[in-house]
Amino acid sequence: MTSSPELPSHVLPDGVPVGIIADTHGLLREEALTCLGGCGLILHLGDVGQKAEDEEMLSHLAAIAPLYTVRGNIDTAPWAEELPMTQTLTVNGWRLHLVHRLEDFDAATPCDVILHGHSHKPRNEWQGERLLFNPGAAGKRRFKLPITVGKLWLGDAGIRRAILHLPI
Repeated sequence: MTSSPELPSHVLPDGVPVGIIADTHGLLREEALTCLGGCGLILHLGDVGQKAEDEEMLSHLAAIAPLYTVRGNIDTAPWAEELPMTQTLTVNGWRLHLVHRLEDFDAATPCDVILHGHSHKPRNEWQGERLLFNPGAAGKRRFKLPITVGKLWLGDAGIRRAILHLPI
């Protein structure tokens, strides 16, 4: 756990989670908003939506907590061109790297947690010294995959994490 001064940095009080959402595809469910309430930060891992009005969902998320977003492969509307392909920030000293597609992650990137979306499959596993975390998809159901969001609690003692199935 190391901090880098050039990265955006946040300190959250003990017990305050980081909310993680991905693959909304133009649908921001009330259940997702409820699950993300009380978060100190929200991270959207791409595939926000393709329509002009889909940008509004980022405003709804930013009204809950400070928001960081990366661009997904379907984020092709003019407003989405300003979204970065990747972002790295620190939270309570932990380096988080956001990317939509895991295959676009550069293994040389110094980070403790790789946050990714795209597959719609929740993932919560350590690979060596890095946590790979995919909150799954919170928008339109694909295949028979669950509708989910994620939360991370980042502290001195380590990282606690959860995948939350939305009650829909």
